[in-house]
Amino acid sequence: MLFKTTAALRSVCDITPQMLSALKIKGLLLDLDNTLTTHDNPRPADGVTEWIACMKENGIKMCIVSNNHPPRVKPFADLLGLDFVCEGKKPLAKGFRNAKKIMNLPWSSLAVVGDQIYTDVLGANLKRLKCIFVFPIEHEKTRFFRFKRRMEIPFLPRKIYGESKN
Repeated sequence: MLFKTTAALRSVCDITPQMLSALKIKGLLLDLDNTLTTHDNPRPADGVTEWIACMKENGIKMCIVSNNHPPRVKPFADLLGLDFVCEGKKPLAKGFRNAKKIMNLPWSSLAVVGDQIYTDVLGANLKRLKCIFVFPIEHEKTRFFRFKRRMEIPFLPRKIYGESKN
């Protein structure tokens, strides 16, 4: 299935070292916009800086893989002290391959983390990688993104990782 997720969470900050250990994940290929911050925002979303520090303390490798250009990605990655790949061409494999080389981890221990079905989730599945879907921090206002988000609805995960239905 092209839009399958390994786990779905409300926020990137809900990913824990314990969860990653249970899923045998040692490295995260992180989307930028609406995953770590809102679109075009130069500052991380609330809690992201602390979350990055926690992941680093627990030996989780991370690399931002973004379809955006260097002027957007580099300053943000530098602020967080993360490696990055710009113009990743998601859902194609180029950005994921470059990040894998940087992180020096096997494919089997990597997971893609992102908020978009047609780039992050599809890209992970095309490369047969684990995928952690996070719901977008905020919905974009442009007509293109409103249309794209509407087209994602049938493929959105229905169950949040770790939450049981009462």
